Amino acid sequence: MPIGKGLEQGWLSEEDIRELSARALAQIPLRNKRVLAIIPDHTRTAPVDLFFKLIYELIGHQTKALDYLVALGTHPVLSEEKLLARVGITKQEWQAKYKNVHFFAHQWDRPDALTTIGTISADEIEEISGYYDHIFIIGPTFPHEVVGFSGGNKYFFPGIAGAEIIDFFHWLGAVITNLKIIGRKWTATRAVVDRAAQFIDLPKLCFSLVVGEDKKLAGLYIGSPEEAWSAAADLSEKLHIEYKDHPYHLVLGIAPTMYDDIWTAGKVMYKSEPIVADGGEVVIYAPHISEISYTHGKILDEIGYHVRDYFLKQMEKFRHIPRAVLAHSTHVRGIGTFEDGIEKPRVQVTLATAIPEERCRLLNLGYRNPRSIEIEEYLNREEEGILVIPHAGEKLFRLRSNKGEQ
Repeated sequence: MPIGKGLEQGWLSEEDIRELSARALAQIPLRNKRVLAIIPDHTRTAPVDLFFKLIYELIGHQTKALDYLVALGTHPVLSEEKLLARVGITKQEWQAKYKNVHFFAHQWDRPDALTTIGTISADEIEEISGYYDHIFIIGPTFPHEVVGFSGGNKYFFPGIAGAEIIDFFHWLGAVITNLKIIGRKWTATRAVVDRAAQFIDLPKLCFSLVVGEDKKLAGLYIGSPEEAWSAAADLSEKLHIEYKDHPYHLVLGIAPTMYDDIWTAGKVMYKSEPIVADGGEVVIYAPHISEISYTHGKILDEIGYHVRDYFLKQMEKFRHIPRAVLAHSTHVRGIGTFEDGIEKPRVQVTLATAIPEERCRLLNLGYRNPRSIEIEEYLNREEEGILVIPHAGEKLFRLRSNKGEQ
C-alpha cells in the first residue's frame, strides 16, 4: 500500500506533504545512489516547485546524483527560463544552492540525436536510465483522454518514450475514442502502459499528486507507480469529475495560459465533449494562442481535424502520417460518422484564438473572433443550455445520467 493521504474537502498542509515524503524516502537506501526524477512540463498543474525543493532538502545531501528529466511526450522542449520556473528556482539559485542538479529534456523526435547538455534522445533513455540507481516519478493525476487517468507509469510510456510507442499509444486511445476512455480507471491503454513499465528494471518511487485550485494538494500518495497512481485516480474521480443534469448546446471553455497551442488546449474539447448535445458547439476560447501545434502544425495543416472514421476508412491515404497526430485530430474533432464520403461530426468545434479564420476553415474547424466574445454575456445561463468553463482542460464534465458507467 502506498504512503499517502487524501481529502475530499480541504487541502493537505505543507507539514502533511513533508511528513509523507520524509516517511516514504526514509524507507529507501539512497546514500551515494543516483536518482533520476521524472516531472511533467508546464502544461500540467502541479506544485512541482514545492517537491523539487522538498526532495532536495530531504535527500540532496546524501545522493550521488539527483537529476531531473522533463517528460514531454510530444510537447516542445522547454527553454531554460521555463524549466527553472517549473521547478521554482532562479538561475542564480541553480548555480549556487542546486549546482549539483542536472536537468534533461526528453527529445522524443530525434532518435539519432547525441546526448548533449540538457537533452536526451528517445533511443538513449534506456542507456541513461541505466546510469541511475532509482527513478522517481513526480506528477499529477487528472482524467485523461488517452489513458483514462494520467499519472503513474504514463510518465515512462509515452512520457519519455520514442515516436513508435507514442504513436501506438495515442492511436489505440483514439480508436477506442475519448468518450469511452476519459475518466475511466481501467482501460486498454493503461494496461499497455503498466505492461511496458515492467521492462524498466530499476526501483521506482511514484509521488502521485491530486491537485486542486492554485496548485493546492488534495491528495498525495507515494509508493510504486501502480499503487500510488491507483489511489490518486480514486480521489481524482471524486474531485475532478463534475456531473451535470442535462446536455448543453453551447460550451464556452476558457483555456488557461499554460496551454501554448491547440495541441494542448484541445483538452478543452476532450473534457467537455460528454456534456455537449448532439449538434452542439464547443468554443475553445484562448486569445493568447496563435499556433495549432508548435511541433506538428505543418502536418495538421495537411490533414485537418476529422472524426475517427474519416481516417479509419482511408488509412492507406494517411499511412505516412504519425498516428499520434491522427489521434490528436480525432480527439479535438470528437466522435461522428464518415459514410459515402460525407463526414458528420456530432459536435461543432470552434476556435476563438489568434489563429486566423482562413487557417481554421482549412483545418475543418470553426472560427470566432475572440474580441467578439463578452464572457459575462454567457455566464449563469445553464438553464438555457449555455455553460462557461473557467480554467477549462483539467476538470472532466459528464452527464449525471451516465454516472457509474464503465
